[in-house]
Amino acid sequence: MAIVVGIKFRTGQKTYYFDPNGIELKGGDNAVMETVRGIEFGKVVFGNKEIKDSEVVPPLKPVIRKATEKDEEQNAKNLAERDRLIGVAVEKVSAHKLPMKIVDAEYTFDRAKIIIYFIAESRIDFRELVKELASVFHLRIELRQIYEREDIKLRGALAPCGRPCCCTTFLQDYEKVSIKMAKIQGLSLSPNKISGYCGKLMCCLRYENQFYQETAKKMPKLNSQVRTPDGVGTVVADDIIREQVKVRIDGEDGAFEIKAYPLSKLIIDRNQLIDDIKNELEEAPPSEIGD
Repeated sequence: MAIVVGIKFRTGQKTYYFDPNGIELKGGDNAVMETVRGIEFGKVVFGNKEIKDSEVVPPLKPVIRKATEKDEEQNAKNLAERDRLIGVAVEKVSAHKLPMKIVDAEYTFDRAKIIIYFIAESRIDFRELVKELASVFHLRIELRQIYEREDIKLRGALAPCGRPCCCTTFLQDYEKVSIKMAKIQGLSLSPNKISGYCGKLMCCLRYENQFYQETAKKMPKLNSQVRTPDGVGTVVADDIIREQVKVRIDGEDGAFEIKAYPLSKLIIDRNQLIDDIKNELEEAPPSEIGD
């Protein structure tokens, strides 16, 4: 078993494991730790906790210390510089006429370097830009390309449902979302209706997808024949949420009636349906069968 603490950083919702290094931490604390980017400041999501070794990818980076008042002030100072960093980066990108959009910038906690986040549709040669930025700030510059979803995660936005976008609140990783998910849920396939502010398909399309997939397998196909309590009819619509089927029951002289039935009241299996009809014909009096 391994003892870890969970920590989040400003730029994401993902929780990372760190070695508490003998320091007692609890949720809500701030801490300073070593990361692959250097010394960073983060918020403790959960304190010292024992987990299985199989859940840890070694080696764990160590927590250096629980954040002090001075550390809090340093972090606040770094964040206060964010707008200035972005402004200078945007100005230099415009001067170099590079096809890239600056979306965020930050100091690492120890101010050893500046990380600038950008979006671009293709590969950019920004070597001259980096040199000029380094001469302005007198620090190492790291330009990091991100994508539309990460842009929204950094800046925040409200989703069409009226709540903050999932990626800005709780979503830790992006999973594949396909147009098929919208189709099986009976949603409009208009890009404007099923896309988020990032321009990609909304992440929430996959939340109930498993239910729709499993239930859809039970539902009869459109225009197929099913047995209802009122006789054999043709399926005209499926309601996956209610597990309900609309069936057209044909009458005499071209008349018909459309009724909704719970899935549990229908016989869908084609072979069983044929057998039932054969049995009814065999049991019916000759006058009902006809010539």
